[in-house]
Amino acid sequence: MNRVRYILSIFAFVLLCPRGDTQAAADFPPVVIGVSDRAPIVQEITVTGSVTSPRVSQLSTRIAGSIVAVNVEVGDVVDEGQRLLALDDELSTIALRGARATLRASRAELDDAKRRLDEARRLELDSTIAKTELLTREAEFNIKAAAVERSEADVAEAAAVLERHVLKAPFAGTISRKSSNPGEWVVPGNPVLELVATDSLRVDFQVPQEAYPHLSVGMGVAVRLDALPGRDVQGHVIGVVPLSDDELRSFLVLCRLDAADAAIAPGMSARGILRLKSERDGVVVPRDAVLRHADGRVTVWLLERADGNVSVTERVIAIGRTFAGLVEVREGLDPGMEVVIHGNERLQQGQRVSIVDP
Repeated sequence: MNRVRYILSIFAFVLLCPRGDTQAAADFPPVVIGVSDRAPIVQEITVTGSVTSPRVSQLSTRIAGSIVAVNVEVGDVVDEGQRLLALDDELSTIALRGARATLRASRAELDDAKRRLDEARRLELDSTIAKTELLTREAEFNIKAAAVERSEADVAEAAAVLERHVLKAPFAGTISRKSSNPGEWVVPGNPVLELVATDSLRVDFQVPQEAYPHLSVGMGVAVRLDALPGRDVQGHVIGVVPLSDDELRSFLVLCRLDAADAAIAPGMSARGILRLKSERDGVVVPRDAVLRHADGRVTVWLLERADGNVSVTERVIAIGRTFAGLVEVREGLDPGMEVVIHGNERLQQGQRVSIVDP
């Protein structure tokens, strides 16, 4: 009987005794904390634009002719100097052979004229040739030499004409359009192929005029492509066109993507995030620490440490700009304060918590 009374008394003590310090830390809500800091305030501006290629060429032949071969199709990736298209070159090939034959004959006549001139100069030493004959042979030699030069020019011209029967890629890229096929007659100036460079792609953005004074070549840009949701591509400004659009009141900013990606293609729509530094510093906290309420309040949960216990208290703050995962706190916080950044959704005033690693 005494033993039963003892057990009941212990049970009653446990029920009536407040848990207080006997509660294990593992029973408290786990939270991840961060620290407020002082940092330069940055203004984030979201701009829209599109991916463009630095080189897009409408390719045409340099002479008129009939197409005998098109070596590429739309979508083909080509190297610089690769043969893309060929024209019928039969007549030009014959013309080149004729020019080369004429050159060989001219060179033979020049060799003969040189032999005759050398002979005349030897005879002049013995005074066995008239002066006029020597002058005549010198003139013949000069005429034959000029004929050789003319024949060499004719060969070079015929070779150049023959070379122009082949259309080569002026740079590496992708064939994006094909407008001619074998058997068609083409003339210079009429596009037969379109070639788009797919390396060193850039994004062209329209930036509001108020941001223009803060733009500089080399500043970073976070690019988000609508065709690739969830992915950010880093880039940097390579040029600012100092000419405003009168209707949009904006300036054109050229951004080069830092890394090549086969999934990115010219024509894709893009959004860019420009981070413009201001002339002031301010208190900032991680974005996840800030809670916005339906009644318009903006709060954070501050950490309080006392007698080995860790609890939280709510603090109303006034916020400013948001940038790079941070929020500017205009009122309510000082640098170096500990704030809850994860696990802050269901906390209560004065509640004890346990700190866990992120």
